[in-house]
Amino acid sequence: MQYRTLGRTGVQVSTLALGAMNFGAIGRTTQDEATAIVDAALEAGVNLIDTADFYGEGESEEMVGKAIAGRRDDIVLATKATMPIGEERNHRGSSRRWLYKALDDSLRRLGVDHVDLFQIHRWDPTTSDEETLSALTDLQRAGKIRYFGSSTFPAYRIVQAQWAARELRLGRYVTEQPSYSILQRGIESHVLPVTQEYGLGVLVWSPLASGWLSGAVRKGREVTTSRSRMLPERFDLSVPSNQARSKAVERLAEVADQAGLTLIQLALGFVNAHPAVTAALIGPRTLDHLRSQLAAADTVLPSDVLDAIDEIVAPGTDLAPQEKFDTPPALLDASLRRR
Repeated sequence: MQYRTLGRTGVQVSTLALGAMNFGAIGRTTQDEATAIVDAALEAGVNLIDTADFYGEGESEEMVGKAIAGRRDDIVLATKATMPIGEERNHRGSSRRWLYKALDDSLRRLGVDHVDLFQIHRWDPTTSDEETLSALTDLQRAGKIRYFGSSTFPAYRIVQAQWAARELRLGRYVTEQPSYSILQRGIESHVLPVTQEYGLGVLVWSPLASGWLSGAVRKGREVTTSRSRMLPERFDLSVPSNQARSKAVERLAEVADQAGLTLIQLALGFVNAHPAVTAALIGPRTLDHLRSQLAAADTVLPSDVLDAIDEIVAPGTDLAPQEKFDTPPALLDASLRRR
């Protein structure tokens, strides 16, 4: 396992980090299975575990808490808040009121007195940077969080938050967690240059592109990933963007074969090759999934392989632009761009 410094924090984290979204009902993973996955990941040198209150409305956090009991100090523990929890209109967002409640609930479920990294799961356009950053700074001073970060923020919001922290003399986001894979490279043109400018650690999610790069989605095969059950439209080959992804995957598989790598090793090696990236978040549902992903722990792609990838999916290109998660809200909601 390789390790890198998380932004400018001085904290060393493994370049493969364990994402716990699939723990529980989402991935049909039991507590015993989740604990076995955590055990195997830690044994392999993984030292960062990332979850969120939104995953199963707290179920993932509870399972992580049970799995890490007795070894908390050896783990860089991260969770997230702001996504809706239930129907109550104020049980979401990044207001001081909700962040205090959400964090206390997360700490209780995890069975810990603090988390190392508390992340704003999505930018909340209804809440000011001052409100959110002042709340996070106070939680940090109270010892409930060590650092705080953002997740899936548009580049201009990352810049705005850094400016606001400096202007208001508040703590700042030290990490960003964007979606990034060979098939979705748009952040190379805007988000990643910004994170490098401000020295943010970058924890990328969906490096296997929701299963497209897992080896399970190949021409002529039935798609059986967990994502295909939840979001079948992402694998519907009548959709032009999915056709483009399918063609790219077949060509990428050839590149992997020629390099003596699995498609998973190619995919994870690619995201970790970018100098802005600190770690790739892997989200296995089973031990077999974990083992196939851990095989990429020491993968370093040579220049000719990276060049071959660029020929298939050009730098800065999203093959499925409709699946971007950092699109400014005004482009999605007509009421925000019309008077």
